[in-house]
Amino acid sequence: MKKVTNKLGNQLLLILIIDFTIILIVLGILIPQLVTIKYESRVFENLHSKVNNIDKKVDTYSNISDYYIYVENDEVHYSRNCKDIGSDAKIKELISKLHNGHDKIRYEKKLFYYYVIRDKNKSKIIITDGTFIRKTEAVIIELTLSILLVAYFGIAVITIRWSRTIVKKIELLKEKVDNFSNENYDHSYKLKYDDELKSLEHAIEDMRLSIVKQEEMRNQLYQNISHDFKTPLTVIKSYIEAVNDEVEDKDKAFEVILEQSDKLENKVHSLLYLNKLDYLKDHELQVNENVNVEKIINSCVDVFKHHNDKIDVKISIDKNCKFRGTDDIWETVINNLLTNFYRYAEKEIKITVKNNKMIFYNDGPNIDEELKDVIFIPFRKGIKGEFGLGLSIVQKSLTMIGYNINIENHKKRGVSFIIYKK
Repeated sequence: MKKVTNKLGNQLLLILIIDFTIILIVLGILIPQLVTIKYESRVFENLHSKVNNIDKKVDTYSNISDYYIYVENDEVHYSRNCKDIGSDAKIKELISKLHNGHDKIRYEKKLFYYYVIRDKNKSKIIITDGTFIRKTEAVIIELTLSILLVAYFGIAVITIRWSRTIVKKIELLKEKVDNFSNENYDHSYKLKYDDELKSLEHAIEDMRLSIVKQEEMRNQLYQNISHDFKTPLTVIKSYIEAVNDEVEDKDKAFEVILEQSDKLENKVHSLLYLNKLDYLKDHELQVNENVNVEKIINSCVDVFKHHNDKIDVKISIDKNCKFRGTDDIWETVINNLLTNFYRYAEKEIKITVKNNKMIFYNDGPNIDEELKDVIFIPFRKGIKGEFGLGLSIVQKSLTMIGYNINIENHKKRGVSFIIYKK
C-alpha cells in the first residue's frame, strides 16, 4: 500500500483556511456586538436631543424612523407613522410599558429604543426601531469582510511564496543528505540567507565531513591493524617453516615464536580494551570515587623499573591532590604511558603530581608538531613510524572519567604529557 504524504505546502494551505475560518467566525460574533454597544449609545443621544422639542403638534411630524408621542392628561397625540406600530390600543399598551428615561424594549417581536420625559401630567416620548443599527452593522461587516479578504489574499500569496522557498531549501537539504557518499555530487552549494536552515545546512555539511573523515580513519585503521598483526604472524610462520626444514634451532625458534605471540596477544588485548572503552562510553559510565594515585604510580613504576636499569624514574606527589575514577582505569593509563616513555626516554623519567595535575616527563626526542594532533588516534603512524593503541587507550580512558591530556615539547629535547581535569 502506497504511503500518503502530506506535503508542507498542503499543510500550510490548510492552516491558512482554518485561520481564515476562525477569523470569520470571531468577527461574525464580535462585530455585531461591538456595533450594537457603540451605536446604542448614539441612538439614545440622538433621541434625547429630539425628545425635548415634542409638543401637541406631533401628528405633523414626518420623520420616518422616529415615532413621536405626546401625552397630556391621558390624551395621547402621536405622529402619523405610529400606525406602523399598530392600533391605538397597541400604541397605548406600548406606552404603558415604558418607564421614565431611556431604554430598549421588545414589543410584538420587534426591538424598540425609546426616551421618555415625564413631568406631572405631561409625557414626551420618542421611539425608534433598530433599523439604523442593523444597517450600520451590515455596512461595517461588508466593509470589514472586503478589507479582510483583500488583506488575507495578500498574506496568503506572500505566505505561499515563502513556503515554497522553504520547501525548496528543505528539498535541497534532503538531496545533500541523500548524496552523503556520492563523490560526484556538488557539496559546495550554499544557501543564500543566513537563517536556521543555513545553520542546519552547515551542521549537515560538518556531519558529512566528519563521516567522510571517520570512514577514511576506519579504512586506515583496518590497513594499519592488518599490517601490525601481519608482522608477528609472518615471523611465527617463517620460524615454523624453518624448524620444519631443519634450518633453524628449535629452542631459538620457540623463543622467537613465544616473543611474537606475546606481542600479538598484547595487541589483541589492547584492541579488546579499546572496544570495551567505547562500550563503556556509550553507556555513560558514572565515576565518582577518589583514587589513590600515589599507590598506583608506585606499583606501576616497580613493574617497569626492571625493563631498563639505565633509566632513572623520579616521583614527586602532592598528597593533597585528588583524582576521580577507578583503580583499573588509572592503572591502565599509567601503564600505557610508562610503556611509551620507556621506549623513548634516554636517561630520565619524571612523574609529578601537583595542583590536581599529573605530569609525565621523559628526556627523549621532541614530538613533531604534526604528530601531536594524531598521536592519540589508534594505529596511526606515530613516533619513528611506530603503530599502536597505547596512547589512544590513554586518551579514551581519561576522557571517559572527565580528564584531558596535552603534550608539551621542551627546548631541544624532552616531552611532557599533562593530565588535568576538564
